[in-house]
Amino acid sequence: MQGLNKIERGRGVSLWRQIAERLQHEIVAGTYKPGTQLPTEIELANDYEVNRHTVRRAIASLTENGFLTATRGRGTFVADAPITYPISARTRFSEIISAQKRQPGGRLISSTEEVADEEIAKHLHIESGDPVLRIETLRVADGVPITVATIWFRKDLLPDLVPHYAELGSISKAMARAGYENYKRDKSWVTAIAATTHDARLLQVEIGFPLMQITSVNVSESGEPLQYTRSRFRGESVQLEIES
Repeated sequence: MQGLNKIERGRGVSLWRQIAERLQHEIVAGTYKPGTQLPTEIELANDYEVNRHTVRRAIASLTENGFLTATRGRGTFVADAPITYPISARTRFSEIISAQKRQPGGRLISSTEEVADEEIAKHLHIESGDPVLRIETLRVADGVPITVATIWFRKDLLPDLVPHYAELGSISKAMARAGYENYKRDKSWVTAIAATTHDARLLQVEIGFPLMQITSVNVSESGEPLQYTRSRFRGESVQLEIES
């Protein structure tokens, strides 16, 4: 890359912005294709004859705008096209990812039994203090972390949900085994949040990285609430599709 003759000192545009614009142009032009690893900060700094801090700021700007993804321990990569994630009555992560020719995967982070607080009780139509089952999962697409979800289930209706999920590796299959194959999404709320230390570690992003939180309630065919979910998505990896 002929970096040195692509930036101009003293013309009123900061060096990091010129570098960001040049890299963005190369990404759009296809010089760096989706999934391609970007040269290291040191290599880019040498190419442009600037310090690493200047390069780091350019990369941060492109990451915030969805052109790059930074994965701790792996490096910085040109972002793939965002996953289109429909919000509809039937929203199933594995089906959505597979339909876009990507490989879904994930794992159980934790599971426990606890008592419902006021918010959970309200959405599940139970009493505050009633027992609920809580699990936390990490879901990936092509090996890249996409979402961390915390899910609370009605223990009175789904007492064996956790062992079913551990065996089957799918909430949909675990729900079907419990007799709720045709459960559906009743309500969803979308909020922008910043990554906590916990979520940043699992999603391999920096603390404070912008995440998109989808809070939802799933119900049985008869409309009885079954689960309450808070899913945190990497903001640059997903675009929501709202189905009416």
